[in-house]
This record gives sequence, C-alpha cells and structure tokens, in this order.
Amino acid sequence: MSEFTALNGAPASSFCFGTMQFGGGSDAAESEAVFKTCREAGINFFDSAWVYTDGASETILGQLAKAERDSLILTSKGGYVGPSSRENLTAQLDESLRRMQTDYVDIYFIHRFDDDTPLQETFDTLAGMQQAGRIRYIGVSNYAAWQVMKAQGVAAAAGTKIDVIQPMYNLVKRQAEVELLPMCLSEGIKVTPYSPLGGGLLTGKYAKGKQVDGRLAKDHRYAARYALKQMHQTAEDLVELAADKGVDPATLAVGFVAANPAITAPIISARTVEQLRPSLAAMTAPLSPEAYAEIAALSAKPAPATDRLEEA
Repeated sequence: MSEFTALNGAPASSFCFGTMQFGGGSDAAESEAVFKTCREAGINFFDSAWVYTDGASETILGQLAKAERDSLILTSKGGYVGPSSRENLTAQLDESLRRMQTDYVDIYFIHRFDDDTPLQETFDTLAGMQQAGRIRYIGVSNYAAWQVMKAQGVAAAAGTKIDVIQPMYNLVKRQAEVELLPMCLSEGIKVTPYSPLGGGLLTGKYAKGKQVDGRLAKDHRYAARYALKQMHQTAEDLVELAADKGVDPATLAVGFVAANPAITAPIISARTVEQLRPSLAAMTAPLSPEAYAEIAALSAKPAPATDRLEEA
C-alpha cells in the first residue's frame, strides 16, 4: 500500500489509473464510465499530464474528480514541452490547475530530464510551489538513476525531496530492475511505473503478427519501442501461459509489475471499461511467488549494473 494520502487522509490505492486516453481514445462519456469503474474498484489515484491530449485529459479528469476532490490523489506533469525552467513550469502548472478546476495537485512530476536548465532552478521552483500549497508531493518521470540521485541532492538543498518516480516498466521493458528499482528500495522513494501492458503488446492482441487497432499500429514511437522480435515472442508466450491458467494475459502482465517489492502502484490504463477489467483483476488476484517466477522466466532478466553476469 502506498504511503501517499489524499488531502483528507485517505490512503492511496494500490493501483493508479492513467488518463492519457481521456479526450483522445476515450471520449467524454467513455472517460466517465472508465473513471466510475475505477472508483467502484477502490482506485482513488489518477495520473495525468499537461501534454496529454492537448489538455483534454486534465480537463475531463478535473470535471470527474471535482465532487470528491479532497479524497482523491491527482497528478500532473510539466516540462515535457519546453524547459524545466521556473517560467515554463509555473505557466504549465497554472494551466493544469485551471483545467482540473483545483488549486493543488497531489503529485507534480517533472516529465523528463532537462539537460539545459540548472537543477537548482527546477527544484527551487518546485519547493516554492510546495510551500505555497500548489503541489503536495514531488516526482520525476523518465529519469535515469544517476539523474534521480543528482536531483535528490539538489532538492535537499532547496528544502524538499523527490517522493516518487515514474519509469517505464513491464515484462519486456525490465531495465528499471538494474538501478532504478534497487535505488528506490534503498532510498525510500516510491515508484508508480507506466506501461505495464507494453502499449498493448502484452495483451496478446498483436500476437502472431495480427494487424489490429492500437498504439503499436498507430504511433511510430510505440512501434519502435516494442519492435524487437524477442518482445513479441514474450508476448505470445504470455498468452499461452495465461490460457493455461485460465486468466487474461493482461492480468498476468499487470500482476508481474505489481508484485515487484519496489512498486508502489502500477499505472493501468484503458480506452474502454471492457479493456480496463483485466487490468483491474490484478488488484484482487496478486501473483503467488511461483506464478511470478513463471512469468519472469518469459523474458530475459537484464544484466546487473556492473555487467558481471557471473554475479547475477
């Protein structure tokens, strides 16, 4: 269970829902249906970003969350477009708060590392936002481990800290296991990873070269990210294992991420309620150690940071 709490003290749910599809793949009505299904399942943790669906994600989420705002944990992110400078982050947070019809976000992430803006400027800005009550917790997304620790030192000098990271992590993208996840266990940093289904690859819908609607077919970035043949083989093997167990492969894929002891709350997502249900099933059906080992064996464990394979 996460140690994050909503403003009213309610603990964060063990899963987070990512609203990247709100206002894009999900229209307003479908977004509302998905949101309500999440709430019925006990999810009170919702992730968004300034850049998602040109602002529609934050706008729809804010409207849906308005009636129970202080019992929910809402996130946003800035700095994906433009620098992580005081001016840009302040302008993007201002707009995010307007869209979400709230005067604070619970977690504010820097969306990616910015080589061109001094970390001191970024974290002085975040510390000021926190002191003003505009953000409650600070996070970073898509940072390498060395970047997190460098930034953490700067954050401490600014009188604050990085509470949480948001890396990509799934059965075919396990690089986070090398340094990020051990770092977080060591340093007490929470982890809310995105893409537990690998852009839909691990649902099995692309198995055996099937051409279907989805991110891997429509977005060249996801196609490149999941282009390796062994990733597709792992997805097919997961489909077979799921069939043997009588469960949906998406349930196993999300369960694999959730079972890692470093993970605070995997970020699940879906365009429709029907797509959502297999991921939600993993909340109430945690993997046994034996099942986890079976799933983990379907993909290669990454080499240790020292690359001394004999010590793995």
